[in-house]
Amino acid sequence: MTKRITVKQAINEALFEEMERDERVIIVGCDVGRRGNPFRVTWGLWQKYGDNRVIDTPLSEEGFTGMALGAAATGMRPIVEILYTDWITLAMDQIVNQIAKSRYMFGGKLRVPLVIRAPVGVGGGAAAQHSQSFESWFCHVPGLKVVMPSTPYDVKGLLKAAIRDDNPVIFLEHKRSYEIEGEVPEEEYVLPLGVADVKREGKDVTIVAVSLTVHHALTAAERLAREEGIECEVVDPRTLAPMDWNTLLASLKKTNHLVVVHEASRTCGIGAELLAELVERGFDYLDGRPIRVAGLDVPVPYNRGLERLVVPDPQRIIDAVHRALD
Repeated sequence: MTKRITVKQAINEALFEEMERDERVIIVGCDVGRRGNPFRVTWGLWQKYGDNRVIDTPLSEEGFTGMALGAAATGMRPIVEILYTDWITLAMDQIVNQIAKSRYMFGGKLRVPLVIRAPVGVGGGAAAQHSQSFESWFCHVPGLKVVMPSTPYDVKGLLKAAIRDDNPVIFLEHKRSYEIEGEVPEEEYVLPLGVADVKREGKDVTIVAVSLTVHHALTAAERLAREEGIECEVVDPRTLAPMDWNTLLASLKKTNHLVVVHEASRTCGIGAELLAELVERGFDYLDGRPIRVAGLDVPVPYNRGLERLVVPDPQRIIDAVHRALD
C-alpha cells in the first residue's frame, strides 16, 4: 500500500519515525521547536519529544553545529537544521575542519553519526543571500556524504538512511520541492545511500539531473518524446558523494549521448565533476559532445523575471538535448 504525500511531509515523517525508533536521535537548530521551522518541516516534533530532544538554539550556526559534533562523538545521533543553506557558511570550520575529519584523525575509533539538513535553491524571490546551492563544496571535502534527492519517496528513504549512518551526512532539500507530491509506501522502508535511480527509461540521450532539475528534465523528456520522438533516459544520482558511477555509465553506454543538469552556478558546479568523470570513464561510449546545463555565474536576482533567467528550465534542457544529438 502507498499514500500520496509531499516532500515536506516525507521529511517530517522520517524525522518522527527515526526519533521514535531511536531515543539517541535529537534535532538542533533555530526555530525547529515550537515554530516547527519556517517551512513547517519539523512541526509537531517538539510537542511530542520536548525541549531535550528538539532543541531551539540561539542564532549561531557555528555554535550549535559544534555542539552537535560533541553530541555525536559522545553517543547521540544529532540532526542539525540550517534554516537556509546560505547560512551553512557560518559553520564551515566545524563542518570542514572538524566534523568531516574527526573519524579519520582518530583512526576510526570515533564515530560521527551526524546529519546536517538545509534547504537549497532558487525560487520565490529570495534573492542572492537565500537562493544558493553549495553541494559541490561539500562533495569536495573527504569525509562527508552528500545527499540531494528530488521526490518524496527518495527524500524519506534516504533521510532515514542518513540518520542511521555512522558518518556525517549533508542532506540538501530544494525549497521549491517541498510541495511536490509523490507515492510513498505506508510501511517503513530505507533506501541505501550511494545508489542512483533511473527516473525515466530512454534510448537516445542520457540526462543526469540533480534535485529539482530532475522534474524539469522529466518535463523536457516527455515533450521531446511526444513532439519529436526523442527518448531521453533521466537519471537522478540522489547521492552525490559517494556517486553511483556504475548506474550513470550503464545509461551512457545505452544512449551514447549525455546532458548533465544542475541549478547551482555552472563554474566548478557538480555538473563539471559529472562530465569529467563520465567522459574519463566512458569516452568510448560517446557519439557526440556532452553538454552541461546549469545556473548562470551571477548572484541570484530578487526580481522574479530575472530570477527565472538564471536557472535551468525544461526548454533549456530541450535545447541541450538537440545540441548533444547534433
